[in-house]
Amino acid sequence: MCGPVVGSISSRMISFGVYSRAMAFAIALLPLAAVGAFAQAGDPGAPPTNVRLRLGPLYLNPTIGLTGAGVDDNVFNEPGAIAKSDYTATLSPAAELWMRFGSTWINGTLREDLIYYQKYASERSANGSVKVNWLIPLNRLTLNPGVSYLLTRARPGFEIDARAQRTEIDYNGLIELRVASKTFVGVRADRRITDFAEDARYRGTDLQTELNRTGTSVAVTVRHQATPLTGITFDVSREQDRFEFEPDRDSDSTQITVGVKFDPAALIKGAATFGYRDFKPVSGAVPEYQGTTALVDLSYIVLGTTKFTVTAARDVQYSFDVDQPYYLQTGVTASIAQQLFGPLDIVGRIGAQRLDYRNRAGAVAAPAERVDHITIYGLGIGYHLGHDTRLGFNVDQQKRTSPIDARQYKGLVYGFAVTYGS
Repeated sequence: MCGPVVGSISSRMISFGVYSRAMAFAIALLPLAAVGAFAQAGDPGAPPTNVRLRLGPLYLNPTIGLTGAGVDDNVFNEPGAIAKSDYTATLSPAAELWMRFGSTWINGTLREDLIYYQKYASERSANGSVKVNWLIPLNRLTLNPGVSYLLTRARPGFEIDARAQRTEIDYNGLIELRVASKTFVGVRADRRITDFAEDARYRGTDLQTELNRTGTSVAVTVRHQATPLTGITFDVSREQDRFEFEPDRDSDSTQITVGVKFDPAALIKGAATFGYRDFKPVSGAVPEYQGTTALVDLSYIVLGTTKFTVTAARDVQYSFDVDQPYYLQTGVTASIAQQLFGPLDIVGRIGAQRLDYRNRAGAVAAPAERVDHITIYGLGIGYHLGHDTRLGFNVDQQKRTSPIDARQYKGLVYGFAVTYGS
């Protein structure tokens, strides 16, 4: 099933595959420079205690999944009368790596998603990502530079239904100073470059022209380690987005956030941040936004048999439509996984997204006060073949309602999944 996928990879995707293998090879060579390396309890940046593989100073958590091996009854997210169905499957090998380098730790993540459609070859793709961070403790000062690279044809969120090829490169870094036994003050910087392919189009719009941009941000951070497993953060950031071909889309933002982060060993896992954004487009024809933001990803396990997971987000997102240049996206998804008996479990999923569009002054073609809604429902049943392997069957439905008839759709995806390590 994977052969047609590999055959459809473009030259840029092949370049990424070579880059991924080169990155993995480079990490594999690091043991030559690491002497007597081993993970210690309480060592910042060290791998978790449940890491699966160790090769000298190199630690690995490999995962692989064959998901959605079944039917997508609306491949292009089109209105019901013209919706098209196809057989599909996604193979996703990935690995997280840790390497001791002197007194520092290098952490990397490699992932590849090979997506196959039987009939619609245009929707096949190989989407890859690489992420590397380097934690450098220097007495009371800690440095943490990082870089990530993404080459993908996955849909960029709920706004654009086309699988448009793009690359995203992110350079980031944090300098943090310990000012008290449990309190840290730092400066974080980030630069993200988003580049759509020349042939990336959606509904007659050239996505490269409208959405190619560079975003930069600088933040002052305060972190207090309230307990060994719980950290509280306070950030103030200044952000700029500069568009390559459409300077009228440029914007400046100031954001204040407060958050909490839980260690993977805590009863509650994940992080949550809540904030306030002052979003000011450079063009006076585009309205400003001043309001709340949020980013939540939390999970909680009860008695080892029931797992609750909640994700939520609220923030400004750029639209491809020049008449409605951005929208405020507010969404939440929740799932409950319950062990029924023995190795059998059941999972229920529900989610909702609200896309509140803002019009450019003088835009006559765009509907006034447009709000789109997306609802998601899903159900899955699984059987565990050992500790790390799960065989499942999933059914998921997604529905979008909009004042624009052509943007409304309903889609059902169902099929088998086999996962290891995730």
